[in-house]
Amino acid sequence: MSRRHYSSVEESAAIVPIAQQRPSLALFDAVAIIVGIVIGAGIFQTPAFVAANAGSDIAVLLLWLLGGAVSFVGALCYAELATTYPDVGGTYYYLKRAFGRPTAFLFAWARMTVIQTGSIVLLAFVFGDYFSGLLPLAGTYSSSIYAALVIILMTGLNILGLCPGKWTQNWLTAAKVLGLLLVVMIGVFSNASPPAPSTSSTSTNWGLAMVFVLLSFGGWNEAAYISAEIKNRKRNIVRSLLWSIGIITTIYLLINLAYLRGLGLTAMAKSEAVGAALMDRVAGTPGAIFLSILVTICTLGAINATILTGARSNFALGQDFSLFRFMGRWQQGKETPIQALLLQGIASLALVFLGTITRNGFETMVDYTAPVFWFFFLLSAISLFVLRRKDSDIVRPFQVPLYPWTPLLFCLVCGYLLYSSLTYTGIGAITGVLVVLAGIPLLLWNQYRHHY
Repeated sequence: MSRRHYSSVEESAAIVPIAQQRPSLALFDAVAIIVGIVIGAGIFQTPAFVAANAGSDIAVLLLWLLGGAVSFVGALCYAELATTYPDVGGTYYYLKRAFGRPTAFLFAWARMTVIQTGSIVLLAFVFGDYFSGLLPLAGTYSSSIYAALVIILMTGLNILGLCPGKWTQNWLTAAKVLGLLLVVMIGVFSNASPPAPSTSSTSTNWGLAMVFVLLSFGGWNEAAYISAEIKNRKRNIVRSLLWSIGIITTIYLLINLAYLRGLGLTAMAKSEAVGAALMDRVAGTPGAIFLSILVTICTLGAINATILTGARSNFALGQDFSLFRFMGRWQQGKETPIQALLLQGIASLALVFLGTITRNGFETMVDYTAPVFWFFFLLSAISLFVLRRKDSDIVRPFQVPLYPWTPLLFCLVCGYLLYSSLTYTGIGAITGVLVVLAGIPLLLWNQYRHHY
């Protein structure tokens, strides 16, 4: 497909080639972004679902440890892709090289309409729920108003430039890590009498449990979208991924140990807000207030980082397809794609409006995003095999250890999680798939416009 729609002087001056983007992110910045994306609202919600399907205390901890191990294996695969092909499009670029432009288009469309915007809105609603508890507004739409406001605020912050976005992210990530460690200490070392052990109300369904575990680990792959902007990328891409997953896995194991120690398996499985239940049990009202503040900090950090990385795949889409070319503009100096950020913000606000009318909770959003996410995650893992064959002569600064067994293992895990997400989810999964398929007519229309 020709790129003749970029022939005008005005447009070519506005579009910065990806190779010319200035590395502006240090190792700490990259780790803060990845940890900030992954540790959001999920750790205050998903442990209850995991406990309900684990069957025992030790199984809960093993599942979270397994989630860290799976993420580590996946990070090794992504480290090779990101260091070999450092591109602001991230997975979009890998899929384009491996499978062609149509597959890459559908992936970018899925991120724009399901994966990324759905994640932003889910986090925004959680922020709205907890912030409304701290500072309620009059009327019944307090949570929705706060959700819309935080999307506008964080989108505006990133429009100001990469520097304001990354410094805000650094502080929010540091605050959330310290806050979570405090929750761990309160839960593990509290003097509250231990609850009576019981597992009779829990079942054993490790497939469903792993869907929720890996949902909570989701987001480390966003490092791919900042790979072109990381300083000393040959070393720091790998280091940022491994450091981030190590930090996240440690925090998740400790926080679940605190939940088990403070609540017990049965109470943990039955809780609708396991973090709040723990803090209320061991610290009363002050503990509940502290937890609400911590959740707002965690969601703010995750929203900011998700907005930052999500706009970059939209930018890559705009550079390749004339239908979305308005997004393919990079603002020099600010180091950010402003139009891509604006569209992402508008789409997210539209989902907030729809969610206000037909809001079905946390599990429905999991249904909506999980099958689409795992399908394209599986494709990205397969792309490593394809690109090893197609680009056999290219220099690879990092090669995944024990190839081909390591990426093959990751493919099997992704395939199993895709199967699990389709098997154990409901109507939301069908909706997410249909939204992705709705991108096919747009792809055909874009090709028609180009040829005629």
